Amino acid sequence: MKLIVGLGNPGPQFTKTRHNVGFMVVDRLVRAHGAGEPVKARFNAATVEVTLSGERCLLLKPTTFMNLSGRAVGEAVRFFKLDLAAEMLVIVDDLYLPTGQIRMKPSGSAGGHNGLTSIEQLMARDDYPRLRIGVGQLPAGGKPPLMDQADYVLSRFSADEEPLLETSLTKATKAVEMYVAKGLTHAMNFANAGAPPPKSTTPPPTLPAKSLAPIFPLPDITLN
Repeated sequence: MKLIVGLGNPGPQFTKTRHNVGFMVVDRLVRAHGAGEPVKARFNAATVEVTLSGERCLLLKPTTFMNLSGRAVGEAVRFFKLDLAAEMLVIVDDLYLPTGQIRMKPSGSAGGHNGLTSIEQLMARDDYPRLRIGVGQLPAGGKPPLMDQADYVLSRFSADEEPLLETSLTKATKAVEMYVAKGLTHAMNFANAGAPPPKSTTPPPTLPAKSLAPIFPLPDITLN
């Protein structure tokens, strides 16, 4: 069993925000591998069980809000008796990577991310793989200097950024599939390869709304 966790905030007001790119990748995995599978409310999360390359995988989106993500992760890890270093991957937004880039690492600090901080506090360790999806401003990452960080990560992507986001979400989905099929090293080589994309200089066409719409909707769950 592999646990694939996408971090984000539940609720339609957060659906297309930068903080929810983890949810977006999980949605794509459900569309590709779990069509028709039931969404189950358990572990303080919405979950779908799928099979990737012959491996059972639980796709999990916490319903606890970002700052309490560790509660959902901890419940699932304890229930399945998982080895965090070998059997769990967390997909998370990264403010310090520019939109369009992704990075996969075998471990690391929370880097100021509240969802990762919650996981590390609840699990008392940080040696688990994480796939970081860039949501920072172009071309070098980070936020606008006069904008509050919380406001920035809860904002939506601009029309200029949407094609770059689409590329990174597609690559991230493939990286997760490779992680399950071939292991962490192969997935890291794939995810971390390639030069940073150039800054867009012309307005791109607007993507259809369905491209960023939630495919794996969160059920109506009463939070404790």
